[in-house]
Amino acid sequence: MKVLIIEDNARVSALLKRGLESQGYQIYISEDAEDALVMVDKIVFDLVITDIMLPKMNGIELSKLIKQKNDELPIIMLTALGTIDEKIEGFDAGADDYMVKPFEIRELYARIKAVLLRKSSSPKQNEISSKIEYKNLVVDTKTNRVYRNQKEISLTPKEFKLLVFLMRNAERILSRDEIAENVWGNHFDTGTNYIDVYIAYLRKKIDKEFDEKLIHTKPGMGFIFTNQL
Repeated sequence: MKVLIIEDNARVSALLKRGLESQGYQIYISEDAEDALVMVDKIVFDLVITDIMLPKMNGIELSKLIKQKNDELPIIMLTALGTIDEKIEGFDAGADDYMVKPFEIRELYARIKAVLLRKSSSPKQNEISSKIEYKNLVVDTKTNRVYRNQKEISLTPKEFKLLVFLMRNAERILSRDEIAENVWGNHFDTGTNYIDVYIAYLRKKIDKEFDEKLIHTKPGMGFIFTNQL
């Protein structure tokens, strides 16, 4: 497994390199975003680990560019910042996971394994239909485009992933834990209000302009995607 570490602190990158090599990963190091983008073009990586505070371009913008090149390449963000808004910004940029410094290296090992497992177990585009339809809502998982009443709706990567999960489980009540596990990963802290924040984002974009609402809250239980309520 080839892992790209993007970190301008030489001491931190050396520690990560040594630790991950001990786990059998092949490690590449980049100190800035521009160099990292060149490396992503030349080398097929299995995972990217990037700090947010980088010279020339921050990790948020870098992640957006990497996902434009390869939206299936997993990204783990590292940062000293840990507010909900900052984490949401990271997820919206396409991050698959987010770790706040300082952290235990063993936790990073576990996060990496979880991210790579989700990648390997997720269905490939040619194995499933790229179109998901529910009433007048259409999602194309190949192009990542969403339409309702033939009007295109712009979603962030995490909003899109959440919507796809809701639609593939339409008519079924989904708990916060189940949503967290499938959209963010097993480690996700359901004690925060992330999921409610993202549900609110989706409602504003998917339901607000339409009389027929599709995303509903079941108090004490979770959420359901349906037009039957």
